Amino acid sequence: MQPRINWTQVAPDAFKALAALERYVRQSGIESNLLELVKLRASQINHCAYCIDMHWKDLRAAGETEQRLYGLSAWEESPYYTDRERAALAWTEAVTVMTDGFIPDSVYEAVRPHFSEKELVDLTVAIATINSWNRMSVGFRSKAGDYQPPHKRSE
Repeated sequence: MQPRINWTQVAPDAFKALAALERYVRQSGIESNLLELVKLRASQINHCAYCIDMHWKDLRAAGETEQRLYGLSAWEESPYYTDRERAALAWTEAVTVMTDGFIPDSVYEAVRPHFSEKELVDLTVAIATINSWNRMSVGFRSKAGDYQPPHKRSE
């Protein structure tokens, strides 16, 4: 599959805007591994090969287990995730796949005990941000496979 447009070069201000959201999310206080799990799950749903590659590698570099990564697409049936992670993953799926035009109250009620109001806003910003990255990468066919986590780039 050939890339269509190098959108980060064609529209650097668009890239900067998404990068600013990404910085906000990273500084939100939500655990970085949880944010990466959310990004990986949304990327799986959106079929974004570039982002799946990136977030899988980032999670492995941060010490995440293969078992939890392989089980992520079936997280509801896998015993490897905490209640907080499960709530975040359910929220991720609901916010990502708004096929019926709404997010069910049951999903909202399930996530509320695990996140403060501020955390829930930040989690939702994280989900919206990864969905934006996914749409840019899928739409313009960003090439998957070359990404290396930051600490490995010099190797």
